[in-house]
Amino acid sequence: MSRPMIRTLLPFAVALALLPGLAGAEDLLQAYQQARDSDPVLAQAGAQQRATQEGITQARALLLPQIAASYSYSKSHGTSSSTQPFSTNTGFQIFNFTSSSSNYGTTLQGTLSQTLFDFSKWSNYKSSKALAASQDASYESQAQNLYLRVATAYFAVLTARDQLSFAESNEKALASQLDQAQQRFNVGLAAITDVNQAKAQHDAAVATVISSRNALDDAREALTQITGKPATDLRVLRNDIPMLPPTPSDQEAWVNQALAQNPALLAQQQQVRSANDSISAARAGHLPTLSAQLTYTRAPGWGDQTSRLGGIGAYHTNNMSRDTAIGVVLSVPIFSGGATQSRVRQAIDQRDVQQDVLEQDRRALVRNTRNAYRSIIAGISSVEANRQAVVSARSSLDATQAGYEVGTQTIVDVLLAQQTLFQAESAYSLARHSLVINQLTLKADAGTLGYKDLEQVNALLK
Repeated sequence: MSRPMIRTLLPFAVALALLPGLAGAEDLLQAYQQARDSDPVLAQAGAQQRATQEGITQARALLLPQIAASYSYSKSHGTSSSTQPFSTNTGFQIFNFTSSSSNYGTTLQGTLSQTLFDFSKWSNYKSSKALAASQDASYESQAQNLYLRVATAYFAVLTARDQLSFAESNEKALASQLDQAQQRFNVGLAAITDVNQAKAQHDAAVATVISSRNALDDAREALTQITGKPATDLRVLRNDIPMLPPTPSDQEAWVNQALAQNPALLAQQQQVRSANDSISAARAGHLPTLSAQLTYTRAPGWGDQTSRLGGIGAYHTNNMSRDTAIGVVLSVPIFSGGATQSRVRQAIDQRDVQQDVLEQDRRALVRNTRNAYRSIIAGISSVEANRQAVVSARSSLDATQAGYEVGTQTIVDVLLAQQTLFQAESAYSLARHSLVINQLTLKADAGTLGYKDLEQVNALLK
């Protein structure tokens, strides 16, 4: 290539390399970062965590001083009339007496109160702290779950892509078998049944390709649902992946670690603790409460009075009152129609529900942890066995094809050998990807899954 042409194409090549879609295949860490920025499940958990934290502030506020102020304005107007006898120089006379008044007043009142003893408020405060701790653990659970969800969706795409590739190769091979059977039939070396059998297998392979393509599209949509961006070209798992058993190599050690550190289980334990505090708060409805209170009241007023008794008189009045009161208020509950006892029973039942959920989660965690551990141990052997199965199936297909050409094997034997190779390749791909996911699942159950684990898996991609 001439130098002028190189100078012409170089800027274009650099521009292509800078395009995100053309810069290379997307890896697992890039997919995770996209999900970390836009995953609605994790965002929802974060919002719920912040909302629950506000419950602590609100519960604590009821234990702190409360200041309130009020202002009122009033206006009243009234008239009255009466007939009364009065003694005069000429004797008793009857006079009409009328009066009217207009009065105005304002009242400004400020109140400072402080709870001295209220076990219900204190228990509710402890309950809100337990709920916040539960939500913190739930957020951590969702954060670890995001690692697993992204990896699972990522490898689901790789698995579906392999299945499509194997299905297309199988369809092409069966198409070649169909053509060969047709040619042998045309020259009289094979029966029409060979053609029909080859055609039936090829038609089934075409249907498998179509379903595999749909499965790949759906797997990509599932990854896009998490990351928020289309999943295009993904890096694949290299052939030489490490197949080491879990460390420590003790199943019960992993179970004990899961029971002690799994964030979802810790979150449910805090739910039980919060429910116990709610029982204490309900029972506190039987206890007295004590509070201190300081009240200041300022109430100025004024009015206009008019009266008429033979003549007319009018006068204006002003008044001012100030009052400061300080004291302690003791409130003793006596009877509330059975509501307090009902709230206690309700709180106990709700606590029992949370305890049952905790026990259910604990048993499920033990089962899942043991299953993940066993799946890794079995998966190591499965990967090796399926790899050998692919080698054997390919050798068997080659031998069967050679036998068919010389007449020692039938078309049925060839088709079965081809189908066996397709199944072996599919199982090998699934076993390799499942081993990686099971390794991450075990760490997620144990509550230790983190970014470094994702980095280790990403290093296995090419």
